[in-house]
Amino acid sequence: MSSSSKNLGDLFAEFGQEAFRLETLDDYGRSGNVDAYRTFLSGAPRPVDYNADWVEEVRSHTGRGKRVYRVHVLTRPLTDYLRYELGWGYRKNMTGGEEFFILDVTDKPNPLAGSPDFWLFDSKTAAVMRYDDQGAFLGAEILPQSMAEEYVRRRDTALAQAEPFVSWWAEHGE
Repeated sequence: MSSSSKNLGDLFAEFGQEAFRLETLDDYGRSGNVDAYRTFLSGAPRPVDYNADWVEEVRSHTGRGKRVYRVHVLTRPLTDYLRYELGWGYRKNMTGGEEFFILDVTDKPNPLAGSPDFWLFDSKTAAVMRYDDQGAFLGAEILPQSMAEEYVRRRDTALAQAEPFVSWWAEHGE
C-alpha cells in the first residue's frame, strides 16, 4: 500500500514502535466525543465507560511494548475544553498506558509556534491533523516519508521543553 493511499487508521494498525502526537489547539470541542464534553460542562461525573474504545486501542499497543505518547502545547488559564481533555481524557487514557507531557508556554515563547497538530509514527510517517477554526476535525494529511525529519525535530523540541503531565497537573490542574 503506498503512503498516499493510507489513512490514519492504517498507520495505527501498522506502526511498530511508537506513535507520537503533538496537540496545539485550546479547543477540540467539535471533534470526537461531543456528548462527553457536554456532560463534563454540565458538572456530571465522568461516565465509567468514557473513552473506553481509545483506552483499549492504546492498551493493545502498549501491551505489546509499543509507545503511545503526546505533548500538548498550551497556556493558562485553561479553556473549558482543556480542563475536560486533561482532567477527563488524559487521566483516563493513562490507564491504557498512553503517556502525556505538557509544554506550558504561559510565561515563555512557544518554540513550536505555527506548527500544525500531527501524529508521527515510528519517526518515519507524519500525519498532519487539519481542523477548522471551531476545532472540528477536517481530516488527516499523510505526508511523504521524505518530510518525516521535520516532524521528528518538532517532536524532539516539544519533548525537550515539556514536563510530564502528572507533575504539571499536580501544580496547575484542578
